[in-house]
Amino acid sequence: MTSEFTENDYIAALIELHEGAAFKGPGDKDFSRSLMASLPGLPPNPRIADLGCGSGVMTLLLAENFAGKVKAVDLSADFIEELRRDIAAAGLGDRVEAICADMGALEWPPASLDLIWSEGAAYNLGFERALTLWRPLLAPGGLAVISELSWFSDARPGPVLDYWQAAYPVMGSEADNQAHAGRAGFEVLEVRRLPPESWWRNYYDPLKARMQQVERTPAMAAVIEETNTEMDLFRRFSDAYGYSFYVLRAA
Repeated sequence: MTSEFTENDYIAALIELHEGAAFKGPGDKDFSRSLMASLPGLPPNPRIADLGCGSGVMTLLLAENFAGKVKAVDLSADFIEELRRDIAAAGLGDRVEAICADMGALEWPPASLDLIWSEGAAYNLGFERALTLWRPLLAPGGLAVISELSWFSDARPGPVLDYWQAAYPVMGSEADNQAHAGRAGFEVLEVRRLPPESWWRNYYDPLKARMQQVERTPAMAAVIEETNTEMDLFRRFSDAYGYSFYVLRAA
């Protein structure tokens, strides 16, 4: 950060840039809906948590696809307020609870969940640490669907390797993350990659449009520059990395 703004200014600008966007990170409703439909062995009314839910686009999809109750957790009060408005508008107040809290410090009873869903958020804790913290919350045989930024192969072009070593130095390969899941007490059922077109259609293209609407404070200018760098790298190297969805069962 420069002397023109603080880290808090940068975070506030980052949140502002994402305001009003359905997706706060790469994702796709049809992709996630397909994953939900394929999950094995859930009870008729599963107890569900969407951790790092953002403004809740997947929270509402979980409520649409399952009959159980959904707890949605995010540390951003702004995102949670967005979700609460959407819950009220959808008439889901009796089935969905939006909670502003740290997903890494949940004081919930052991074995109190049947399904944990988390898209693009585990990196805030570190993938293995997130799984280790969340594993006790699952009932025996419970499921977790966690997306994580992952290397797809050992061929890692210099520009993108340099960028992610600085931005997310613990980013692992799919094999690394499957090993992390095993150490955290999970059996890996499936690994599925989010298609590159989902990144553009639902995340990057709306962000580009939003960039034209926000006031370019020094902090916002820095956020936009960083986002443009990230988009350019993904445009050039999306065959080398992306979001992998890990479908896990409590072992």
